[in-house]
Amino acid sequence: MAAVVVVVLPATSAPRETGPAGAASAESAERLRVDIVESYPHDPGAFTQGFELRGDSLYESTGRYEESDVRVVDWESGAVEHRVELPDTAFGEGLTLVDDTVWQLTWHEGTAFRRDAETLEETGRVSYDGEGWGLCYDDAAGHLVMSDGTDELTFRDPRTFEPLSTTVVTLDGEPLDMLNELECAGGAVWANVWQTDDIVRIDPASGIVEAVADASGLLPESDRSGADVLNGIAAVPDSDTFLLTGKLWPHAFQVEFVPR
Repeated sequence: MAAVVVVVLPATSAPRETGPAGAASAESAERLRVDIVESYPHDPGAFTQGFELRGDSLYESTGRYEESDVRVVDWESGAVEHRVELPDTAFGEGLTLVDDTVWQLTWHEGTAFRRDAETLEETGRVSYDGEGWGLCYDDAAGHLVMSDGTDELTFRDPRTFEPLSTTVVTLDGEPLDMLNELECAGGAVWANVWQTDDIVRIDPASGIVEAVADASGLLPESDRSGADVLNGIAAVPDSDTFLLTGKLWPHAFQVEFVPR
């Protein structure tokens, strides 16, 4: 996010859930750390908001007014292969792929852009209530998962973007907000927690955080000048690893999450 103050807006008409039985568990989450497998170049001018891999292509959404875009990047070289700018009045946020479609959120504008996954050209847009932060697609469950800066995740129809339901996210029995960029992988939802070096693994059925990964120290001190917060997680296909980066980071890191 670009602002420090978060306004919690009214929830959509979708039902609010706190888990299968309506109550969060207080069981402690597993603590993880990150082991770096490889480091790759990343555009240090990219204010990363959305981050997802498909094959060798990295789909990335960037933010800031008058600078936002959506791009396809060769994830190993960091080369931008194609990009499409957003209107100057739109602040780009999370994105995800659904078959041949890219959904891209905006921050305060309440608009999701639907794009052709090959050309990135806009094919439509829909409106939603509240802010847009992170977005991912749970293929097995058949729905989108969206964050808005609160302690809720909203599940949405992948074709119409209509809200289906919500769940409250809890960590060690307490609500957890500031959920930013998302990745759906292995039946879980992984989320960057804004303004921290934590990445959490959430059980989408209950909203319970099952694990917290500490990514502090990922970006070397020598590369921190001009860099912003950690934000960007993408599952690497056919592996148990993830690609992580941050806003204005000069590197992306392929990592494993391992017990501390």
